[in-house]
Amino acid sequence: MSPEEIVDGQLAAYNARDLEGFLGFYVKDVPVHAFPSGEVMADRSGPAFEERYAALFESSPDLHAELVSRVTHGRIVIDQERVTGFMGGESRSAVAMYEVGPDRIEKVWFVV
Repeated sequence: MSPEEIVDGQLAAYNARDLEGFLGFYVKDVPVHAFPSGEVMADRSGPAFEERYAALFESSPDLHAELVSRVTHGRIVIDQERVTGFMGGESRSAVAMYEVGPDRIEKVWFVV
């Protein structure tokens, strides 16, 4: 799969709130960084990644991320999304950058 196909797959699993499918697009214990600082977001990285998304999917039955725009440069995919139904109905904009390996997302940066 191409980097875009891998990122598309994780987005579809996110929208289906399919935790196992979603996690399958990431390396185990994926590091998640704040952008632009590069600091590791401990509450979202490694073992916390699965816990965070399990709780989010459980508490947000109407969760949906709409792709607004995308930039792809080699293994890097940058998505701008509009997320609705977050934690009881909140809406927000999000920007995520994914570094994609041969078959999984290896690193993530969230613009904060």
